Amino acid sequence: MGLPRPRAVIFDWDNTLVDSWDCIRESYNMTFRHFGMAEWSMEETQARVAASMRDSFPAMFGERWPEARDVFTASFAAIHLDHLHPLPGAKDMLDSLRAADITLAVVSNKRGSFLRKEAGIMGWEGYFTRLVGADDATFDKPDPAPVHMALEGTGIAVGPEVWFVGDSPIDIQCAVNSGCSPVLMRPHPPYEGEFPVSPARFLPGCGPLADLVREL
Repeated sequence: MGLPRPRAVIFDWDNTLVDSWDCIRESYNMTFRHFGMAEWSMEETQARVAASMRDSFPAMFGERWPEARDVFTASFAAIHLDHLHPLPGAKDMLDSLRAADITLAVVSNKRGSFLRKEAGIMGWEGYFTRLVGADDATFDKPDPAPVHMALEGTGIAVGPEVWFVGDSPIDIQCAVNSGCSPVLMRPHPPYEGEFPVSPARFLPGCGPLADLVREL
């Protein structure tokens, strides 16, 4: 599948632009400790975390999922800024894409208030036309609703010239559901059978994405 030069790039946030796995794992384990549940290893965290809380917590915690949501939210709020680190080359990539007059946005399953606070702390909010997090749209990823919200007012319609860039199957599925070009960006290539629909392109990091756009 070929890739056209993008008019817009929509990024996932966690582990696409910022390194979040330590914070995510500890926030889940703080929640599990509250409920007396077994904690997750890093491997389990990376394999199981993708959907938003409103989509995943009812199955995990049953009727007590609102309590779990509140515990997780408080746990995450207490530690997330201490774990906020950009991934290598992320800022240079964003600078390059902005200089190329490409519209940038974020669609994340992180709660919107946390997402926008982190972008503000990093001084990155100016890169993006919109930062859409969990609960901001009618539905969360992989539903197309947050993608449409991210593009509102840009004059750019969903289609192959909108790249959706993320690190997980839920990002690729969101791209497919919304009609965007699915781009997988992370250090390791797809595992066998990991993606029901193959990404249009695999890129091992932020620098290669910026290089690809320049080539196109």
